[in-house]
Amino acid sequence: MPVDATTAARAQQLRRELETHNHRYYVLDEPSIPDAEYDRLFRELQALEAEYPELLTSDSPTQRVGGEALEAFGQIQHRVPMLSLGNAFSEQDLWDFDRRIREALEQPQARLAYCCEPKLDGLAVNLRYEQGVLVSGATRGNGAVGEDISLNLRTIKNIPLRLHGQDWPEVLEVRGEVYMPKAGFEALNARQLEAGAKPFANPRNAAAGSLRQLDSRITATRPLAFCSYGIGEVVGDLPDTQTAVLQALKSWGLPISPEQRLVEGAEGCLAYYQDIAARRDQLPYEIDGVVFKLNALADQQTLGFRAREPRWAIAHKFPAQEAVTELLDVEFQVGRTGAITPVARLQPVAVGGVMVSNASLHNMDEVARLDIRIGDQVILRRAGDVIPQILGIVPEQRPAEARPVAIPEVCPVCGAQVERTRLTRHSKGSESQTEGAIYRCVGRLACQAQVQQAIIHFVSRKAMDIEGLGEKIVEQLVAQSLIRSPADLYALTYEQIIVLEGFAEVSTRNLLAAIEASKQPSLARFIYALGIPEVGEETARRLALALGSLARIRQALPEVLLWLPDVGLEVAGEIHHFFQDAHNQQVLERLAALGVQAQEEGVLHSDFSACATLAELLERLNIPGIARTGAQKLASHFKTLEALITADWLELAGVKGVNEKARRSLSEYFSHAERQKYALALEAQLRDFGMHWDSPKAQNTALPLAGQTWVLTGTLSSLTRPQAKARLEQLGAKVAGSVSAKTHCVVAGAEAGSKLDKAQDLGISVLDEAAFLAYLAQLETQ
Repeated sequence: MPVDATTAARAQQLRRELETHNHRYYVLDEPSIPDAEYDRLFRELQALEAEYPELLTSDSPTQRVGGEALEAFGQIQHRVPMLSLGNAFSEQDLWDFDRRIREALEQPQARLAYCCEPKLDGLAVNLRYEQGVLVSGATRGNGAVGEDISLNLRTIKNIPLRLHGQDWPEVLEVRGEVYMPKAGFEALNARQLEAGAKPFANPRNAAAGSLRQLDSRITATRPLAFCSYGIGEVVGDLPDTQTAVLQALKSWGLPISPEQRLVEGAEGCLAYYQDIAARRDQLPYEIDGVVFKLNALADQQTLGFRAREPRWAIAHKFPAQEAVTELLDVEFQVGRTGAITPVARLQPVAVGGVMVSNASLHNMDEVARLDIRIGDQVILRRAGDVIPQILGIVPEQRPAEARPVAIPEVCPVCGAQVERTRLTRHSKGSESQTEGAIYRCVGRLACQAQVQQAIIHFVSRKAMDIEGLGEKIVEQLVAQSLIRSPADLYALTYEQIIVLEGFAEVSTRNLLAAIEASKQPSLARFIYALGIPEVGEETARRLALALGSLARIRQALPEVLLWLPDVGLEVAGEIHHFFQDAHNQQVLERLAALGVQAQEEGVLHSDFSACATLAELLERLNIPGIARTGAQKLASHFKTLEALITADWLELAGVKGVNEKARRSLSEYFSHAERQKYALALEAQLRDFGMHWDSPKAQNTALPLAGQTWVLTGTLSSLTRPQAKARLEQLGAKVAGSVSAKTHCVVAGAEAGSKLDKAQDLGISVLDEAAFLAYLAQLETQ
């Protein structure tokens, strides 16, 4: 029987009333009707929808109860990445954060406004509303792609299935935290114990586990709540401050923190932090700190993002929680560089709601500093409420039979000798060897742990990104001696792979195709994949961008590398040592012979052309008595290194401002042939690289996109976002994460969102993928 207008109107009225009552009960904590009356209205709507299925809508309050269990979660691509926050663990960290923002905004004396709120200890999610209706929800995932948990999120009572009020954007993505209140957590654990099930360790684990149920009917029984703290993609207008955006979300029925405040300056942030910390235990939910966000959205956009976090926000974490437990033993693990790391095995203990049984001791210097022995009672902390850390021991509780921790003489994996690293330290006019903090297995390729871990790193997503080559497959390949270095991957045959456990014809051919497809990585990815100690993603990117070629990076002397930003002497030494190692050289040559060729190589970055000065070179030679001022006077007088090296006593005496002691030191230093040779070798390399003071100075304008800011949005099919970014940077462009009036061009791939809309509103040039690739090709061939 078709539904009549009166019945349809009644169903619509019931939906509106029930959503209003849900909002008042779960968000405002101001119920306006008794539970029995709410239940009566709910049953009436259920009956109408059962009798007239055409009345059932996706945003009906009756649809929160959960549906059939899923076999697995799908994935949702975040239109705007869900980034993590940087952390502050001290007052000084917060002062530094405020100072960096004021300096970046060129407002050094300003008292900036910050939006403050507690940092809920739950699971970050993204809710997507279209035309005011909740259409999907996802976890943070890796920041770019999250799990589709839409059905589970719909069961959470204080998440509106349809936005309240009016004037909400056409598309609105709301970011927030799903958490479990303390009272709900205690009630849930009581039910678990009554049912003979294992209780949850803490509210966060309970919330995360509840949200990841494949059966949303189970999620519907869990006491979950949601609190919004920000936005993702938006198509439409929003207010221009963080606090005003939150108030707008509240007006549309989305819960925000009742503790949210607006303060001025770092002083206001610290006062807020101290207030919340004092009331932490009285709050009805678990928090692990507070979050400060610059209030002005225009200033947020100006500051932009680092690789993994916004520059305009920070999480000020509370001091970690501590516990005391027994150190049962110390075992030693072998890493991909051969480093032997002591790991404490502990009597399991709950710290901050999590059972901890292991903690890294980092190195033997840390063991000695702690004076730790097996059998000791140790003080354990979860640093940042996450990472287990041993702070010290309880000396008065040391048992008589406590045993010292001794580094093994041989590798626990391969039986090769274990040696302590030695550091070369340069002081004024001398070179000395000191013992390092790290012990390493010298077994190299004979040590399965080193080979295995090095290859696992080499094939990982952020390195060579060889799809289908996971840890278990690498373990099989290493165990059967099919690979003994990363280069061996490219010599694998169909016959060798198909006999491995879990492989058939299709999977074998797919793996071989993935290995083949990885042969042309970006230079930055390739450098990172090599696993050079102390060289992470950012350092690898800087090396690639600055020096522009693998050949230069391989040849670079430590003192030359020091001209690059954020490269210190220790890192420079690790890079130089890695490429001087005969085995590493063999692996690189074999990789090249097998067709592995880093892409996007080019000229030295213009910022580093003719960047060195003779005075700086003299400083870096660490000549006794020659500091910065003396080096500058010598450079100004002699002009060339050769003239300085060959200068006699009379010529040195003619340098004003350099005393006799410094002149004697200079003469003695260059009287050694090896020192002369090394100084001239440094100068020769600077000249070869184009960094020498006499080299032609390339202006930034020599790069076609110098001074331009580009923005990438949407999905590109022909290359990844990092590849596109790297190519733009090689051409001199800065790649930003948000569109502003200063943006030169926006590259819009498939499913481009609000950045494209904003670019069009501002009249900024937009290129689709085909036009972008054609433009790059044109510039790169000039």
